[in-house]
Parts: sequence; structure tokens; C-alpha cells
Amino acid sequence: MLKPSLKTKVTRLFGLENPIIQAGMIWCSGWKLASAVSNAGGLGIIGSGSMYPKELEENIKKCQANTKKPFAVNVPLLYPAIEKHIEIIIRNKVPIVFTSAGNPKTHTPKLKSYGIKVVHVVSSVKFAKKAEMAGVDALVAEGFEAGGHNGREETTTLVLVPAVAKAVSIPVIAAGGIGNGQAMAACMALGAEAVQVGTRFVASAESSAHTNFKRYLLEAKEGDTELVMKQLQPVRLLKNDFYKEVKAAELRGAKKEELKKILGRARAKKGMSQGELNEGELEIGQISGYLNNILPAAEIVANMMQECIETIKRTHRSLS
Repeated sequence: MLKPSLKTKVTRLFGLENPIIQAGMIWCSGWKLASAVSNAGGLGIIGSGSMYPKELEENIKKCQANTKKPFAVNVPLLYPAIEKHIEIIIRNKVPIVFTSAGNPKTHTPKLKSYGIKVVHVVSSVKFAKKAEMAGVDALVAEGFEAGGHNGREETTTLVLVPAVAKAVSIPVIAAGGIGNGQAMAACMALGAEAVQVGTRFVASAESSAHTNFKRYLLEAKEGDTELVMKQLQPVRLLKNDFYKEVKAAELRGAKKEELKKILGRARAKKGMSQGELNEGELEIGQISGYLNNILPAAEIVANMMQECIETIKRTHRSLS
């Protein structure tokens, strides 16, 4: 029996079997997850934002040893060692780079000069147009529902994706609140050429997230995440003691300096990598409230593809 497939501008651009891209999440997406998603026909991404340069190079080499299919590295442009990360990516011939949290004009020309395809994450039409002008090959339009660092505009995926798709000529990848095939089909109908999935892959067997964090997110219910720290950098968190401390500070009008002090150092590592559920920063998306199991990455990809195609077929039948 043939596996269901969808061919789009993004699958052709990257040489993929399926238009499913795993988000490059800090502390959650190392080489094991990236290679598993790529081997399943999607695009796996190593999240470099939580890695020292040496650690990034080790993850790239292990990913290359465990998959012969395309994979990518996500590079937050505000990362302190960004130049070293770029050098490592070029030296190890990584084929695709996803950039975020910064100006894509800074590194896109250099990366493309080495034949690397570049994708930039945006949260508004304004920044989508700027990224296209910077020469990126595709865009991730990430809606308000997404976990982790988010846009100040708070535009939902349902609104953002068609707006960005209409405003640019390069392929658009939808992100934010996508954890099943039905949501994937909806995004394709909105004009997306692929979807980027984060939270669903945090709850995978190969995710490098701590087991405590994985189990805690499965207990989440609707409304158990919130976008906070808007004075610093908006981030969607799962509610815990750390979240309550931040929220209380914001409600009493705390300034940036106080919020920075509360945030301190290595909060995300403490929560997502070390499993400290009370004092750690737990970055996760709204879709966490609807997840109830931890699955192998390959099964997640297969399930999403099957559900997506069934949804498209069902919609077609209802129209005819």
C-alpha cells in the first residue's frame, strides 16, 4: 500500500516526501529528533539556540550519520555566538537554515553564497515583506498560538497565514497551533505550502525534552498556557510557579529590570532540559492542551499525513 503524500513548493524546494517541518525548539530538538523526522519524510531541525558551538557541531555530525535525507539547523539571530554557529553550519555543509529573532539581511547573503537555503520566521506581514527583500527562500508565518518566543502583534495563525501568503511570492510555511492533520489541511487551504510543528514533536520519543516536562505538558488543559513577558520578548509558557511569579510582577506593573531579574539565567534549561517543573521556564504551545500521548516521531508524521489527506478528501466529497 502506497503511503499518502502531498507535493508542494516546499517539498520540491527542500527535496522532501512530506510538507511537515519539525520546529527547532531550544532544549527539545537535538539530532535524535531531527534525524527521526527527516527519516520519516519530513524536515527535521536541530535547535541551536540552546547549544554551544562545539555542541552544535556534534549534533550536526550525529544527524548526518543517522540520516541521508535533508535536515536543517534553526539559528536565533540574537544568539551571542551567532558567527561561530554560521561558520560551523557552512563548514559542515548543512543544506538548510531556519533563522529567527533578528534581521535576516545580516547572514542570508553569506549562507546563500554557499548554496544553503534560508528560511526566516515572521509574525507579521511587515516582517514577511522585509524577509523576502532580504533574499530568503521561504518564510515561516508563526501565529500567536505557538509556544516559546512569539510575535508582539499576537496575530493568530488563521489570520496570519493567508495574509502573508497574499503579500509575498515565496513559499509560506504555517506554524502555531498545528498538532494534527486536520490543522495541517486547514493551513494548506489558507495558502501554506507546508506546516511547522513544535509542541507535538516535544511530546515525541526522540525529543530531548526532560521526561518530567513531557509528562507535565500531557497534563495540560485548555487555557493552561499564556503569552507573558511582553516587555522583554513575548513568550508562551505553560503555567507553573515561575509563570505565576512573572504574571504577578506584570500585574503590579513591574519594569523590564525586575522582569529580567525574575527571569535570571538558564530558566529554560532548568525547566525543559532538567525537568524542574516549579521554577523552570516551560515554553510550549496552546495545542498542548489537546495532546495525550508520547509517540515516535515517525508515527507523528505518518498520522498527520494520513489525517491531512483524509480531511482534504472529505472536504472534496462534501463539495461535490
